[in-house]
Amino acid sequence: MAAVKTEDPVVEGEDLVNGDVVADNQPIDNADVNEGEAKKKKKKKKKKKNAGSPDAEVNGEVSELGDKLETQKLEDGNVDNEDEAEGAEEGGETATKKKKKKNKKKNKGPKAQTDPPTIPVVELFPDGNFPEGEIMEYPTKQDDRTAFNRMTSEEKRSLDRMNVDLYNEVRQAAEAHRQTRKYMHSYIKPGLTMIDICETLEGISRKMINETGLQAGLAFPTGCSLNYCAAHYTPNAGDTTVLQYDDVCKIDFGTHINGRIIDCAFTVSFNPRYDPLKQAVKDATNTGIRESGIDVRLCDVGEAIQEVMESYEVELDGKTYQVKSIRNLNGHSLGPYQIHAGKTVPIVKGGEATRMEEMEFYAIETFGSTGKGVVHDDMETSHYMKNFEVGHVPLRLAKSKQLLNTINKNFSTLAFCRRWLDRLGETKYLMALKNLCDAGIVDPYPPLCDVKGCYTAQYEHTILLRPTCKEVISRGEDY
Repeated sequence: MAAVKTEDPVVEGEDLVNGDVVADNQPIDNADVNEGEAKKKKKKKKKKKNAGSPDAEVNGEVSELGDKLETQKLEDGNVDNEDEAEGAEEGGETATKKKKKKNKKKNKGPKAQTDPPTIPVVELFPDGNFPEGEIMEYPTKQDDRTAFNRMTSEEKRSLDRMNVDLYNEVRQAAEAHRQTRKYMHSYIKPGLTMIDICETLEGISRKMINETGLQAGLAFPTGCSLNYCAAHYTPNAGDTTVLQYDDVCKIDFGTHINGRIIDCAFTVSFNPRYDPLKQAVKDATNTGIRESGIDVRLCDVGEAIQEVMESYEVELDGKTYQVKSIRNLNGHSLGPYQIHAGKTVPIVKGGEATRMEEMEFYAIETFGSTGKGVVHDDMETSHYMKNFEVGHVPLRLAKSKQLLNTINKNFSTLAFCRRWLDRLGETKYLMALKNLCDAGIVDPYPPLCDVKGCYTAQYEHTILLRPTCKEVISRGEDY
């Protein structure tokens, strides 16, 4: 491509001074003008003296050339100085821009959770303050003044402030539970094997809780009981059970921080004909939460739960079934590294008159059934848990001792399943596990089933009876 030559445009209102373009409104340097005039006068005098002789003409021409060279040098020096000044100004501007760019730090906002979840909740809340659960006031009975003004009592509020660290531990476990189940609601679909569902849920839950030995992790195996099986079923290795469209699946899993357990469960179904069954159990669980409180009798909570549960009916295949509370399943109190801490919350009328107390944790869970409303042991055992009260028991088999060491190191008194032992690399352990069960060191928890052909549902939340109020720690947007 040929280069195009361009001429500098002549701007009106401009004069030339010493070869430089000067605008009309631009002040002219007086020193430069005076020097030019003096040089012109000298030239004239020399011309007059040397006029008429050829040598004079030659000398005049030489002097003129010398003068021109001097003026050119002066002009060139001025231009160079101006260019250097302009370059220095431009360099200064670029340097300041670079400094500004360096000083501008990217304002990183709070981390957002990925899909599927991979960021531990402790990184999403770096200040260590995790979201509160649902705050509820205690019920005030006609003859009960213990719950009066607890929210405003300065004494109770000071007791609350003393337990902030404990509250944050359980809230962290609850937030991990919420984010895990939020993803699982969209993940669980018909056609998946039960092993895939459980292992996916447990993998995400381990990431959310940032599993660290016995300080943080899963509180018990994932329950995924189907249809007439109400609780304590999780697939063992080799189980090929597949979730179907007409199944009713109870997802029950737990997390813990320093042994503070969140026990929470929900029911998954795809056929809308089971919605009344699920709604009955959900309302019964919320009733149990509402009725719970400091100095409330456990039997009164059970009576209120049964009244709500059995007010629902379900129509299946043209036949109407009353939803029944499963009378031999209960809620329970929770302790550090102890899933069943001694007190039971019935879901039918009757039961213990024991009262709830301040700073106790409870798992309020209800089970509804279209069958007889009674469960029994059935199917292959998958859940196990070391007895919380057991002391030292001598063992003869070396494999039993080795398995007990593995259980103590990884689970302590928290529940576990056979899949978790497989995950730790244990092999050929069934005989040793049976030996530990026979010795009373480990307790088996087989699946609990109603009559075949019926359907069961479950909802569960963990609550804390704080000095000022009742906190439903595991409450979320889903239920």
